[in-house]
Amino acid sequence: MTDFYEYYKTWRDFSFVEYFRSVSESRVAAILQKERLSEIDFLALLSPAAEGLLEDMAQRSRDLTIRNFGRSVLLFTPMYLSNYCTNRCVYCGFNVDNSIMRHHLSFPEVEREAEEIAKSGLKHILLLTGEDKRRASIEYLCHCVRIVEKYFTAIGIEIYPLETEGYRTLVENGVDSLTLFQETYNETLYKKLHPGGPKRNYRYRLAAPERGCAAGMRAVNVGGLLGLDDWRRESFFTGLHADWLQSRWPEVTVGFSLPRMRPHAGTFQPDFPISDRHLVQVMTALRLFMPRAGITISTREGAQFRDNILPLGVTTMSAGASTAVGGHSREEADSTSQFDISDERNVQEMAEALKGFGYQPVYKDWHPIGGILS
Repeated sequence: MTDFYEYYKTWRDFSFVEYFRSVSESRVAAILQKERLSEIDFLALLSPAAEGLLEDMAQRSRDLTIRNFGRSVLLFTPMYLSNYCTNRCVYCGFNVDNSIMRHHLSFPEVEREAEEIAKSGLKHILLLTGEDKRRASIEYLCHCVRIVEKYFTAIGIEIYPLETEGYRTLVENGVDSLTLFQETYNETLYKKLHPGGPKRNYRYRLAAPERGCAAGMRAVNVGGLLGLDDWRRESFFTGLHADWLQSRWPEVTVGFSLPRMRPHAGTFQPDFPISDRHLVQVMTALRLFMPRAGITISTREGAQFRDNILPLGVTTMSAGASTAVGGHSREEADSTSQFDISDERNVQEMAEALKGFGYQPVYKDWHPIGGILS
């Protein structure tokens, strides 16, 4: 198969409802005894029958996470460079049709924002923009990276999809990780949710993580925006996508992000809200399917929930987050956030909470010269 889309098509018309009817609790229990799960085993863990064994899934997920990652959680924060966008995604506050306050950081503002975030001690940063290639060009992004690399040892991006050469240019200038959500793996629904703008191209976005891997990214994170479509189907394709990438680029650290819909500028309401219990089922199923994959839980989730799920598979958390452009350093509130934050704890508060649960907050686990730190 030449790309993930070809593999996706082999499962696209699978009868999920019929399969779930065939899954029993005893079958799930047998799957939990396996060391390596197949795709169909993974799907069984997402079934209604698995809900009765969620405690067993959580315990096994906890054990696998400690075995592979120890009691440590990597902390990072997002840094929004621009909220200008040319897309019409119906669920996003940055939608070009939304009448919101927009801002685009100048290079001196990028420096001030990076300097302010660095005071927290964080060494991992995630740079984000809306999809406006004129304002957030590759040249602009490279300049921003050269600024922030004075303060951070690991620089990730969450931007619009690029060609392999574009990703390679960013890697050569200091970017080492890529986060890119497909939003929904439902190709038909995807077109309805993206009525206009370059993001409407489903296959181009779907193949972007592959291009990032091919360009030399150290780490790649994938995921769906939970709430847009049936969470069981979305989570299954998220797992397939990550497993497919990992099998073809074993040198790349492939992980998941599990974002749920949050309030934002606009009127869109999700048709498929996912409960806390079901999100735990997703996270533990993913951990059992890919024991060595990173799992990121952002400040979209509330503090109490993040604390409760900490032992169940989480490896990375954001802290001290702001989804407004220049939200860490600019006093004027003249740009609209992409979505509302639920966990408003700063980095120090987050670190103390982790220590209180017996976990080590990690500020730095990567350096561009010499690789992963021991």
